[in-house]
Amino acid sequence: MSERRVGFESFDCAPGLRLEAHERLSALHYETLNARLDRIAVIMERLERRLWLTVYGVVGVIMAQAFQGLLDAVP
Repeated sequence: MSERRVGFESFDCAPGLRLEAHERLSALHYETLNARLDRIAVIMERLERRLWLTVYGVVGVIMAQAFQGLLDAVP
């Protein structure tokens, strides 16, 4: 029974297969993590833009009220 089948590779040991599977799984985890981090970075940029728009809006309203107060004070 020591006959070798044609077309088949030699038997790989189980620890080697486990290591290869773990490496593939780790690579997949890192790819997924990087994709999530990229999405979080995009969301944070959008949030930052909205925050600055809000800040500029509030400052604009305060300045408009101050200017209106000056116009009312000057005859």
